[in-house]
Amino acid sequence: MLDAASIDTQNARLKTEDPSIHDLRAQPARMIGNDVKAMVGKLSKPPTRALYDVEGREIPASTLQAWQRDVALDAIPADVVVRHALVTERADLRTFPTTTRVFSRAGDTDIDRFQESALFPGTPVLVLHESRDRNWVYVMSTRYAAWMRRDHLAVGPADDVFAYADRQPWLIVTGVRAETVYTPEQPQLSRLSLDMGTRVPLRQDWPENQPVNGQLPAGAYVIDLPTRDKNGRLHIAQALLPKSVDVATDYLPLTPRSVLTQGFKFLGERYGWGHSYDARDCSGFVSEVYAGFGVQMPRNTSDQGKSPAFNTLQVPASTTRDERIALMKTLAPGDLIYIPGHVMMVIGHEGGLTYVIHDTPGVRYRDAQGRSAHYPLNAVSVTPLEPLQSGEDALYIDKIYSIQRMRR
Repeated sequence: MLDAASIDTQNARLKTEDPSIHDLRAQPARMIGNDVKAMVGKLSKPPTRALYDVEGREIPASTLQAWQRDVALDAIPADVVVRHALVTERADLRTFPTTTRVFSRAGDTDIDRFQESALFPGTPVLVLHESRDRNWVYVMSTRYAAWMRRDHLAVGPADDVFAYADRQPWLIVTGVRAETVYTPEQPQLSRLSLDMGTRVPLRQDWPENQPVNGQLPAGAYVIDLPTRDKNGRLHIAQALLPKSVDVATDYLPLTPRSVLTQGFKFLGERYGWGHSYDARDCSGFVSEVYAGFGVQMPRNTSDQGKSPAFNTLQVPASTTRDERIALMKTLAPGDLIYIPGHVMMVIGHEGGLTYVIHDTPGVRYRDAQGRSAHYPLNAVSVTPLEPLQSGEDALYIDKIYSIQRMRR
């Protein structure tokens, strides 16, 4: 579909042409305070509608105001000194500096409106601000900027942070996740979960007779991972990754068969809005599938579907339903179909229908009696595309506005 050189070229376009991507190395060592204040304030806006907790109770105004105070916009100085850090464990990115889950409707507790995304171990970030209680920091990663817990990152010199990201040789996780071995000697690195697409430095030079955390590495890879000391400073330590886990020493070749193989590894995983439930959502699903091939993507569907970096087929609103149905027949495995707020990956055609794999909270079809019925899949699922309903009268295909093709 794309060779390594083409993927590198596409990734370079993403960095230079896509406004949703932050080039961390190009950011200044000091930022204008008002720019940081505008960035934080845009994300952490006061909610304008009622929100509910897990018990179905409305969040009181006093609590919302307290979270707003914790954002501490007034504490941002005129001149912000940028700090660099590495993420040390899977970390939620939040709208506000709180772990409290909030929902749009009482009883509907799957979509936490404060959950933005998640970052994986070894991810470089810039630290731009901290909450009033100093337990949270506002960070900028390559694909997203939001709040995360301070104890999930380690701060260090910029050269050390970027040197870790550039280290070779490396392993890339090609399974849904890989877990380091248990070790009492390094609790931070014991049974640490690494999700698909996570890249870690590989220590091929490690002496075979030298233990790592009390264990000889005879049946494991020796990898380097970031840890934090009691003051939150960055240290690099060794951990073991069993050789039985699903990893590779290079990016996978991007072929139709391999992209489907990677996608189907997630089949049945619970849907997780914003990477909640230790899982992922529709855009997280496709971006982590493609990460195993070295293909970088924006975080959200709204940015993925319009990114100028990809081979884009725009579908104008004026396109008729018959034209859309005909267009679906031309799509190939791995093509990504975008409707507002959702993305689906094409897997092929059968019986005159286009089949897709997607991470979805639920779908709506007409039953045998012609009545519209909702099916709460809440998982990575395979469905036919053409009958999928969007409301009572519209279909998903009526809403398609873009198709992104990871091919020439």
